[in-house]
Amino acid sequence: MDFNMKKLASDAGIFFTRAVQFTEEKFGQAEKTELDAHFENLLARADSTKNWTEKILRQTEVLLQPNPSARVEEFLYEKLDRKVPSRVTNGELLAQYMADAASELGPTTPYGKTLIKVAEAEKQLGAAERDFIHTASISFLTPLRNFLEGDWKTISKERRLLQNRRLDLDACKARLKKAKAAEAKATTVPDFQETRPRNYILSASASAGTGSRVQLSSSPLSCWPLLLPSPQLWNDEVDKAEQELRVAQTEFDRQAEVTRLLLEGISSTHVNHLRCLHEFVKSQTTYYAQCYRHMLDLQKQLGRFPGTFVGTTEPASPPLSSTSPTTAAATMPVVPSVASLAPPGEASLCLEEVAPPASGTRKARVLYDYEAADSSELALLADELITVYSLPGMDPDWLIGERGNKKGKVPVTYLELLS
Repeated sequence: MDFNMKKLASDAGIFFTRAVQFTEEKFGQAEKTELDAHFENLLARADSTKNWTEKILRQTEVLLQPNPSARVEEFLYEKLDRKVPSRVTNGELLAQYMADAASELGPTTPYGKTLIKVAEAEKQLGAAERDFIHTASISFLTPLRNFLEGDWKTISKERRLLQNRRLDLDACKARLKKAKAAEAKATTVPDFQETRPRNYILSASASAGTGSRVQLSSSPLSCWPLLLPSPQLWNDEVDKAEQELRVAQTEFDRQAEVTRLLLEGISSTHVNHLRCLHEFVKSQTTYYAQCYRHMLDLQKQLGRFPGTFVGTTEPASPPLSSTSPTTAAATMPVVPSVASLAPPGEASLCLEEVAPPASGTRKARVLYDYEAADSSELALLADELITVYSLPGMDPDWLIGERGNKKGKVPVTYLELLS
């Protein structure tokens, strides 16, 4: 493998210089170029956006798929770039169990018929849940993942480059400062190029009766003259440091501008996430509306089954005299079983022939909209006032309601009886 040793050595030197500069900054032994307040605010906002996006993404995944094993499986399929296999929802699985139970226990019995009806409703709920998960994943989770895996990685890369450019800039400032200090010191020293040899070895020998003889000698490695840089050399060093500083400052400013533009793009990210959040709320609203409609239809169907027990004779919820229409609409009433007006064994009474009793009529306020199942029932609108009364032999969960010239059966749990 062909290695460029010069480039490798140069990169290692740059890395070591940056590491030294960063360490000295941490210990307060080196100056640090500070970013402006606006830039720091952009950095803080970007970090906050990233952290909260990760938390929202994880918790939304838990909401859509509570099973951690299933989430891990979906994550592995996504990383392997393979299609996630279709998974049966809990509602659909419950529907299958109920249908099998009805088939074995007898589909013609009251219990079997009820199991079949509930199974159909649970299957519809499971299908609605599947559609909600699919829509929420596309409209909400995918944009959040794209931000974390795309835009944020680009921002992080440019921030690391900016950090390196700042360390290089501060290192150039430190070199220039040292060069100027050495230049100022050199101007106070006389200008000479060499001094005497550093080390001398004096060897003396004396003989008796004769004078002393002194021999001057020097070691081969110590006879070289000591060279001191002249002020001109320091001037050249200062000029070189200033040139490096200008280059480092230019690169730092360019990288700071690139990073600033990316950080300012976080505002566009917020706008995009806001739109996705609206889509998520819309899909969730649709899902719960479908669930409400399916369960309301199921209650009506069960109420028409002979001998089916649904609810009690007491109202499912207390009177909501002080509750606003919006809050009241959010409360799900229990639809009582529909019974004939006539006693068992007798023909049904004709509502047109039914006359209100002389006493016992009351006013009632409608709590929820109610759609009449047949011609014997009276359709209701929330917040309207009607007259109600009971007849002998009637199911206690139902009353006769009158509005103008219209008359029909109405469920008690949809009414607030006024005194």
